Amino acid sequence: MLRKLFRRTPLAWLQLKKEKTRLAVALAGIAFADMLMFVQMGLLDALLDSATQAHQNLQADLVLINPQFQSLISVKSFPRERLQQTLAYDDVKSVRPLYINVAQWRNPETRMTRSILVWGIDPANPPFDNPEVNKNLGQLQLLDRVLFDLASRPEYGAIPDLVKQHGSVEAEVNSQTVQTVGLFQLGVSFGADGNIISSDSTFLKLFPERKPNQIEVGLINLEPGTDVQAVRSQLTRALPNDVKVLTPQEFAQTEIDYWSNQGIGFIFGMGAAVGFIVGIVIVYQILYADVSDHLPEYATLKAMGYSDRYLMTMLMQEALLLAALGFIPGVLLSVGLYQITYAATLIPIGMKLNRAIFVLLLTMIMCSASGAIALRKLRAADPADMF
Repeated sequence: MLRKLFRRTPLAWLQLKKEKTRLAVALAGIAFADMLMFVQMGLLDALLDSATQAHQNLQADLVLINPQFQSLISVKSFPRERLQQTLAYDDVKSVRPLYINVAQWRNPETRMTRSILVWGIDPANPPFDNPEVNKNLGQLQLLDRVLFDLASRPEYGAIPDLVKQHGSVEAEVNSQTVQTVGLFQLGVSFGADGNIISSDSTFLKLFPERKPNQIEVGLINLEPGTDVQAVRSQLTRALPNDVKVLTPQEFAQTEIDYWSNQGIGFIFGMGAAVGFIVGIVIVYQILYADVSDHLPEYATLKAMGYSDRYLMTMLMQEALLLAALGFIPGVLLSVGLYQITYAATLIPIGMKLNRAIFVLLLTMIMCSASGAIALRKLRAADPADMF
């Protein structure tokens, strides 16, 4: 009868809730470890997602860049004629040049300067798939007109509010006066706190040292139904080695590789690993203390005929229960931290389902590892200890 009672009673849960303070400490420790992993992984994803936001808005089937091109904040130019040469191929439908450089923006209110990323485009052939940009192309055709990214950091000034109120606002870029005549949304990244878009003519005026025949990115659109990889191989063989032909996905990957190789990915990964190790230590201490306090009870169960395997299974169930219960506050706290981080930095960070599932699996592994270490103490339970 007693054996049936033990089998029907969730012993793992009874063990956990008997010591409510210990249970609360265990759940807080697991939640902290999960939160640390969530924050580190979230920041890493936000870094990579924000770095490639612009890439995702470009209209192109193939992209030309300088082979030494590393990042949008570390650009290398190449001769514009290389882009024009691609028009000689039947499968190439159209091309678009893109100028990119970093300028100094002066806040019209505080007069403080701050670096901003400038995109120079041909208004007659816009490269961005962005309705907000496209509706202001007529304005951009005028010299000294720019569009301002409304997702830029507030240190640039209340530009979005001023544009909405007055239709335009005067600003200073590289010590030259420009009119901000419209808004668009692209978003900040770890490399750029803000963005503006100008015509190619305005861009060259803002950077007088630049040569008009040097561009940073060349966008190539192909005829519908064209084999992209075949054209890419053809262009790679035909064009000089001062340009590199990539797909848009490979172009975005170039940006990801740049940031990953800066050690930032390693730092965030190390932070997540620390959270994982902290969780193992905390759960191990809780389980070890629980086994130590109930060692006579475990010895009694063994004297009644329960095998080590059964008791070890119960301990692992206890570990997995801790994992499930600790994960819930961990994920809720992380969502709150994501919101705080976004409000403070405007970096696009948020909870993702695949990340939540991955951290849940890590939590289960973490708690299972702790349980496996604590098993050594459980094996020491001897029926002779009850006498």
